[in-house]
Amino acid sequence: MGADIGLIGLAVMGENLVLNMESKGFQVAVYNRTAAKVDGFVQGRGAGKKITGCRSLAEFALSLSKPRKAFIMVKAGQAVDDTIEQLLTVFGKGDIIIDGGNSNYQDTIRRTAYVESKGLLYIGTGVSGGEEGALTGPSIMPGGSPAAWPLVKPILQAISAKVDGGVPCCDWVGENGAGHFVKMVHNGIEYGDMQLICETYDFMKNILQLSCETMGNVFEEWNKGELNSYLIEITGEILKYKDTDGQPLAEKILDTAGQKGTGKWTGIAALEHGVPLTLIGEAVFSRCLSAAKDERVRASKVFSGPALTKPVDVKACLLDLRKALYAAKVVSYAQGYLLMREAAAEYKWNLNNGGIALMWRGGCIIRSSFLGKIKEAFDKKPDLENLLLDPFFTSVLEDAQASWRRIVAAAVTYGVPVPALSAALAYFDGYRSERLPANLLQAQRDYFGAHTYERVDKPRGEFFHTNWTGHGGSTSATTYTV
Repeated sequence: MGADIGLIGLAVMGENLVLNMESKGFQVAVYNRTAAKVDGFVQGRGAGKKITGCRSLAEFALSLSKPRKAFIMVKAGQAVDDTIEQLLTVFGKGDIIIDGGNSNYQDTIRRTAYVESKGLLYIGTGVSGGEEGALTGPSIMPGGSPAAWPLVKPILQAISAKVDGGVPCCDWVGENGAGHFVKMVHNGIEYGDMQLICETYDFMKNILQLSCETMGNVFEEWNKGELNSYLIEITGEILKYKDTDGQPLAEKILDTAGQKGTGKWTGIAALEHGVPLTLIGEAVFSRCLSAAKDERVRASKVFSGPALTKPVDVKACLLDLRKALYAAKVVSYAQGYLLMREAAAEYKWNLNNGGIALMWRGGCIIRSSFLGKIKEAFDKKPDLENLLLDPFFTSVLEDAQASWRRIVAAAVTYGVPVPALSAALAYFDGYRSERLPANLLQAQRDYFGAHTYERVDKPRGEFFHTNWTGHGGSTSATTYTV
């Protein structure tokens, strides 16, 4: 009997996934472009386990049971295409190629069609949970060739995280690029969650003037309630961590954030689909602004901000902060789900929104108890048009609204930037507005470009143009874009 599955790419994530698979009873073949990596792994962490080291792709293919299954864990982009081409020379009809990296969903759409045209099956799957998740149970979001799912389901569900007494955080997402799209949105929400937490920390530090130890205790306490999540938990631990000199390590870390692109992709997809993904957009731009460290240092010498002019009620502020953070988090997820809805309509994906929330409940970076409420919302109403309209989340926002406004107002008053918290509030205020000032915007567009407008006293779909100056023509533009 050959190996149940093979994995290509023995970086940390790849190694940990192999050990995870083997620990669940599967025989795993491994290959890496650098043969020394294979030898080092098989003789090191993989020693004495059901792991077959392969020194060529031909040997790798021969070591696998049919239909062969190859899990690729290589850098997103050209390396994935190169690996696919190499596998096509040694794999045959009905074999399955699985890309578990952070590939762009458009690439996965293209690759699925290409691999299927060669008679093979393809899966592009999101894998979230970092190094620890890969080893102990990640969240897995597969999409691609539907015929491949029954063949890989036992393995992927076995190695995934489990919630609610054994329910796997892995299920079929949809055709072609659906799995990688959902993973992209997951990462975008992750950007938003992290930025919201950072703004909350900044507020505590600069307005409430709390120590890292105290802030760590606050996050630790918050993790026991409705904000219970992996990111809140680790934030508490990070803030309380001491460097070798006994001082908080967090305060010694340079304030320039890195990014690998998935947050940016989420923002680009939102623009392409016309979805107001404002909070995640601000989270991405905040990382960009943080990267301009030297310029910000120079600007800090030019501009001064407001000073704290009166004592702040710390206890009341912390209560408001907790509610503001929770409300903004709700908005972030609502916007993410709107983006998935629009993409599903365009690409004909039948996404299970409640199932996606379940997949995110364990193993992944954004895992939280809060996701259980999202699953309940979509279980009750699968066609829910906006998460904010679910009665539970409506009540959350109504309860948090006054606190949220006080926090954003205080931050603006004292010059502490809260772009994500305030963007979420602005979206909420726009969403709950029966009338927005876009009527004036349409008048401006019609004035300078004859772009036409609709009227409140006429049926939707009827367009009008006005000769605003008296010396323009009556001809209007031929297109109208909402």
